[in-house]
Amino acid sequence: MTTLPSSQRSRRLVALAVAAVVVQLAVLYWPVVTIEGPVSWTDKVVHLLVFALPTYAVARALGSLRTAVVAFALHAPVSELVQHFLLPGRSGDPWDAVLDLVGVGLAAGALVVGARLRRW
Repeated sequence: MTTLPSSQRSRRLVALAVAAVVVQLAVLYWPVVTIEGPVSWTDKVVHLLVFALPTYAVARALGSLRTAVVAFALHAPVSELVQHFLLPGRSGDPWDAVLDLVGVGLAAGALVVGARLRRW
């Protein structure tokens, strides 16, 4: 198995981080979301993933877990407030913000555990 040169690997990490953030923004701020039937637990899983994946990718790309965690932890409640007050077809949900923060925490935990395992 060959490994990529450092510059090529970092470009891929940046591209992945940008893609993850673009998808996150689209999911969170799409003007109207039509859901048929009752909202199920899948909505909460989407919220967890839409914060876990960008947090992980951005932290890897920047090389700074703290910066990524602070940015996405602040974005979680703000996104729900924007949905509630500024997007007529959307509504904010405090439980979505909680799951967003859980996603940030899971990404941070995965990065910390991964770093410790690599050193071990």
